[in-house]
Amino acid sequence: MTSENETLGVIFDLDGVLVDSAWAHCQAWHDLAAKEGLEMSERFFRDTFGMQNDNIIPMLRPDVTAQEMERMGQWKEQRYRELIRSRPELAEGADALLHDLRARGFKLAIGSSAPKENVDVFWTAAHLDRTMQARVTKEKVRTGKPSPETFLKAAEELGLPAGRCAVVEDAVHGVQAGKAAGMPVVAVTTTRSGDELTEAGADRVAASLAELTAADFLALLASHARDVQ
Repeated sequence: MTSENETLGVIFDLDGVLVDSAWAHCQAWHDLAAKEGLEMSERFFRDTFGMQNDNIIPMLRPDVTAQEMERMGQWKEQRYRELIRSRPELAEGADALLHDLRARGFKLAIGSSAPKENVDVFWTAAHLDRTMQARVTKEKVRTGKPSPETFLKAAEELGLPAGRCAVVEDAVHGVQAGKAAGMPVVAVTTTRSGDELTEAGADRVAASLAELTAADFLALLASHARDVQ
């Protein structure tokens, strides 16, 4: 059972959770589709948000080669970074929650499907370097979400067992990844509906990080510890 003197962790997805970046990703995908003559819709973007490019691009072009996929993925991410650099800001409530968690002794990490360069845009500009003890990006895992590898690797880098970490996500695939890792998951409704996130397995759903405090994560992890005993 989790006690007050045990170190706990929270692992945050980046896009749509810590930062309001969905608009830039959406624009970058539409720009790539226009450049490559591909079909892109708002529904497709919404349904695949949170997945790695290597999983998304073959859905757009089934006959894509590995070389083409690498080229298209790099172009899309470069375009995204060009767009997001104009607004490298934390999402509503993120700064207060991160500081509250750190004040209560939590270890914090980022667990993202994005490449390292995308996280770098925010790392110092949004002061994540002052609050995060670890970050796991696309380059550090073999399989992306909904595989649990991203979150298990983040817990490992924090030096904590998976059961002492909670996940914060906004995407269905991310919620599924957190649950597969054996972690309780808080989901924010920035890119998906509360019903979709609950159906995916989220233990709690919030409209934004502004609704959450360190006490909520203490309670959630204590409940999770009782459930797995």
